[in-house]
Amino acid sequence: MKRALILIAVGTTLVAGAAAAYAQAAPAGSSTPSNFKYELRGNQRVPKPDSKTVGADGTVREEYKSGQCVTVKETLPDGSVRKTQKCD
Repeated sequence: MKRALILIAVGTTLVAGAAAAYAQAAPAGSSTPSNFKYELRGNQRVPKPDSKTVGADGTVREEYKSGQCVTVKETLPDGSVRKTQKCD
């Protein structure tokens, strides 16, 4: 009887551990939820732009808002990047 109880307890613990490991495992294509202000790339937080505009010539303009400040990041087709910040 005692042996059966020990086996049941061990079996229950193994099943609970396997269920927890399965619940924590992230699928390969997982992404950051859409309401987050950043996304995860590697193990780094990368801010998401609040608005992004791509021009016909390949210019990319991204705006990041943080409180009353707005940071504008412009990437030109030649690869140069210009950042400006304006706080009201």
